[in-house]
Amino acid sequence: MTSLKYLSGYSEKVQNQVADLVAKEALSDVILRRYPNAHNITSAKALYDYAQEIKQSYMRKSPPLSKVIYDDKVHVIQHALGVHTYVSRVQGSKLKAKNEIKIATVFRKVPEAFLRMILVHELAHFKEKSHNKAFYKLCQYMEPEYHQLEFDMRLYLTHIDAFGELY
Repeated sequence: MTSLKYLSGYSEKVQNQVADLVAKEALSDVILRRYPNAHNITSAKALYDYAQEIKQSYMRKSPPLSKVIYDDKVHVIQHALGVHTYVSRVQGSKLKAKNEIKIATVFRKVPEAFLRMILVHELAHFKEKSHNKAFYKLCQYMEPEYHQLEFDMRLYLTHIDAFGELY
C-alpha cells in the first residue's frame, strides 16, 4: 500500500477513503473528473506574468515581485510546493529588496487551479510570514477554493507516489 504522507494531517476516515481509491486504482478518475487538463504555463516568463497578474489583482501595495521560476531543487518530499525568498542587499547607500518565488518543477504539468493555489500561497507570504489564521484568510481572499485545492493537490501528490504523473 502507498504511504499517505501528504494526508497525514487529515482524519482517519478521509485517509481510509483515499487508501481505498488507491487500492482500487480509482484515484486518477477522481482527479481527472475535477481537473481534466493541465495548464500551459511552462516558461519562466509566462509563470512570472501569471503570478504578477494575481498579485496585481489582490496585492497591489505589496512589495514588487522580482522573479518567479520553476526550480528542480524544490522538492515536494520536504513538504515544499514552492518557496518564497526575500533577499535584502545594501547597494551603496540604498537597501535593495527582492522577492522571489520558486515552484517545484513537478508542477509544470498540473491543472491551472493547482498552480494558482501554490502561487497564492507564496504571494500571501509577502504580507504574512507564518502560517497563521491571517495567512490562510488572505489565501482564501485571493482564492476562495483554497482549502479544497490544497486537499486536491495532496490527492494528486499521492497519485504521483502510487502511479506516477497524471498529465
